[in-house]
Amino acid sequence: MQVIGLCRFSYPAIGGFQIDHDTIEERIAYLYGEARLEERFRLMETVALPCIKAQTDQDFELIVVTGDQLPKHHRDRLHDLCASIPQIRIVQEPPRPQREVMKQILNTARQDPSQPCLQFRHDDDDAFAVDFIERLRAAARDTQTLTSQHKAVNFDWNTGFIAEFGAQGIATTDLCRPLFPAAMGMHIRGNCPITIMNFAHEKIARFMPVVSFADPQMYVRGHNSSNDSRKKNAKPVPLSPLDYEGAQMFRKRFAIDIDDVQRVFGGA
Repeated sequence: MQVIGLCRFSYPAIGGFQIDHDTIEERIAYLYGEARLEERFRLMETVALPCIKAQTDQDFELIVVTGDQLPKHHRDRLHDLCASIPQIRIVQEPPRPQREVMKQILNTARQDPSQPCLQFRHDDDDAFAVDFIERLRAAARDTQTLTSQHKAVNFDWNTGFIAEFGAQGIATTDLCRPLFPAAMGMHIRGNCPITIMNFAHEKIARFMPVVSFADPQMYVRGHNSSNDSRKKNAKPVPLSPLDYEGAQMFRKRFAIDIDDVQRVFGGA
């Protein structure tokens, strides 16, 4: 079964942000600010991409969507970071309505729309477990009776970590929260144009069955200065530095290397 993922890298969508901008020019200026993009690149390099490269099931595609106005030096850096991961395809789009463009990209990526597919979304500052694709595919096999009766079925691994990354390393806390996008996938029936981007992730249960898994811990949700979702009504989250055992677990489970984090974030 085809597995398709989508990752937005500072794409200046019309809509789709909790941070308001009066014009698309203001949004582009915000997203492509040098300091913000430097942080996003460091997070992508040390958090979002290693788990993609380390997947135990390599049969999937991840489409990275960015804006067609991304400055060339940033565009080149993005291509260089992704060059060693054959599953990644980078797509540049002009500013368009958020859901419209993401739905079109995902549906165009389906090799045979008459066949079912699995879809997932991936934020550029999050990680999921190295066996996420393997478990997503297994969940679809195990629920064939359910998926055959519905246009779409959501699979939700709801336990993981919140983490902050910096020159000092990694600070975390455990988290259990349903319908986080960081380790969530969707089975979509053949001849159905629904995509995982049709819905706000926290509202998916209103539209389809959700199969939840309480273990194992499957995601790392990044907290950082440019989190769109934390700009409004953000509450402080107490975090503790990873100890040696925690750092070993992060390497094994999420392919996040604390030494790489310290090196990349410690650079000028």
